[in-house]
Amino acid sequence: MAQKLKLIKGASRKTALVYGMRVFDADEVSGVEDAHVRLSDGSSTRITMHYIEGTRTQIRRQLAQSVDAFFELLDEEEE
Repeated sequence: MAQKLKLIKGASRKTALVYGMRVFDADEVSGVEDAHVRLSDGSSTRITMHYIEGTRTQIRRQLAQSVDAFFELLDEEEE
């Protein structure tokens, strides 16, 4: 049974990760553009979209590596 989460004082601020995924046949994709996110202050920002091509196993492996690298970069920024 899952344990309840505990609030840790002095913990990092709350953040939000924005992402989306969809699988297409490789020959269907002709281009990928940036996505736009509207912020609570009314401004907007762009998110770079990424493209991974391969078998499901190859895509899953590369996606996992990319997510790990993303969080490693975030950890470095916080230091």
